[in-house]
Amino acid sequence: MSSPDTGVRSPRVLVGYDGSPSAVNAIEAAATLLPSATASILNLWEPPFTSPELRHRVMERAANAEALGRLLESEGRAEAERLAGNGVKLARAAGWEAEALVKRTFGGDGYQFARTAEELDADLMVVGSRGMSGMRASMGSVSELVVHVSPVPVLVVPHPLTTVEWTAAASGPVVVGTDGSDHAQRALNAATTLFPHRKRLLLAVEEQANSPAPTGVEGTELVTVRCSGRAGKPRATASTLADEAARRGAAVLVVGSRGRGGARDTLVGHVARALLHCAHRPVLVVPTRPAS
Repeated sequence: MSSPDTGVRSPRVLVGYDGSPSAVNAIEAAATLLPSATASILNLWEPPFTSPELRHRVMERAANAEALGRLLESEGRAEAERLAGNGVKLARAAGWEAEALVKRTFGGDGYQFARTAEELDADLMVVGSRGMSGMRASMGSVSELVVHVSPVPVLVVPHPLTTVEWTAAASGPVVVGTDGSDHAQRALNAATTLFPHRKRLLLAVEEQANSPAPTGVEGTELVTVRCSGRAGKPRATASTLADEAARRGAAVLVVGSRGRGGARDTLVGHVARALLHCAHRPVLVVPTRPAS
């Protein structure tokens, strides 16, 4: 679908939605960043065979174990459809065209999201992040797994956002982290495609005094800042990017999921992961390879 005002095709968005405050927040923020989109609101559900509360509620209606299984299956799908429908209402209220999508899963939600994005030929995936820290953060999360396996860019929206961050989402620039690599260029291309009317700023972190500076791109301002922590450490690089993005009132921070070749690949992959925990604003992670 194209916008009637600009003739530019509206992005096709896949949103992971489970009814949580984080998921509601993600839809609202994504719609602020992308005023026009066609969205599929995806709820992945598992048969609730281990839910004692639901089992107790339907047990009296079941004549035997087989009937109980059928009832639990039916109730689980109905709940998923209700949640997805609520997500559609939120998306439509925010100005998007939206449809509900329900899929059954047996775990591995991140992989299921990625497969669904390929099936739909999505331009973007949107997931909420509960902003975990400490031990829970080190164990990973669904949003991190989605970022790791997704063939398309993933917008991860932290929860909650402050008033300052909501204001930035509405009118702030798009800040793109760069190290001069092809992957950083792909991140800039994605930012240009998804946010064509936003001011774009390239942000490079100088990790060593004599490290080569990335070159600028016509029409996009380039800013280089010194790493605020131990040079070469992913968390220090991520923290520097996040702090500078906040200082400049960035609506969204965009990074590639990989950087230069060799060992640098792992480093920049870790930077993207660290950003999901320290950037208190939406982060768009663009994968190494574009979707086929």
